[in-house]
Amino acid sequence: MSDLSTWLTGLFGRTPADLAPYARALTHGSQAVETYERLEFLGDRVLGLIVAEWLYETFGDEPEGQLSKRFNALVTGAVCAEIAREVGVPVHLRLGKQARDDGASNSDNVLGDVMEALIGAWYREAGLDAARAFVRARWGDRVKKGGKAPQHPKSALQEWAASHNRRPPEYAIIERSGPHHAPRFTVAVTIGKQAEAQATGASKQEAETAAAKALLAKLEG
Repeated sequence: MSDLSTWLTGLFGRTPADLAPYARALTHGSQAVETYERLEFLGDRVLGLIVAEWLYETFGDEPEGQLSKRFNALVTGAVCAEIAREVGVPVHLRLGKQARDDGASNSDNVLGDVMEALIGAWYREAGLDAARAFVRARWGDRVKKGGKAPQHPKSALQEWAASHNRRPPEYAIIERSGPHHAPRFTVAVTIGKQAEAQATGASKQEAETAAAKALLAKLEG
């Protein structure tokens, strides 16, 4: 049995009938024309359905807004990348030399997309029940952690501005650096002319979230 087959058997609990979709789910654009992108598109939707259903069942008394906060905190690229690292995805990535040298094997963008692509491949082979069992096993305690639904930093910052009669937060990209497959964005967030913070992330959204969190810490500190 190949290393890939052995790893997938451990990951999903049985040996896949066809390794090709999983190999594709692990393949970056720097390595081949057939990449993880189509499977990632599918896996993203499968993951969203499973997590939404899970939250609906688990938090029966919460309104849609609270469920949305929980949902958004669980399906981010950063969480998918975290799980990808936990299950050993990085060593199985198929990357071109330049992408590997540039650190794509540790990129949240790449790892998050690959994790969703693997979910897509597993769903295609084994169906929704098997995909649901996999996601629930891997996401595990993250769903119930924290009790109260988490407040997204950008929403919290907007609420702070409104409650203090300030202008809404404004976000601006200060710098974009790094290769295409592992970009870095530096974003500044301001409220009026006085309050400002900057942060860097692997995506515009990630950088904006980090900047909002940093500004909140300044304002509430």
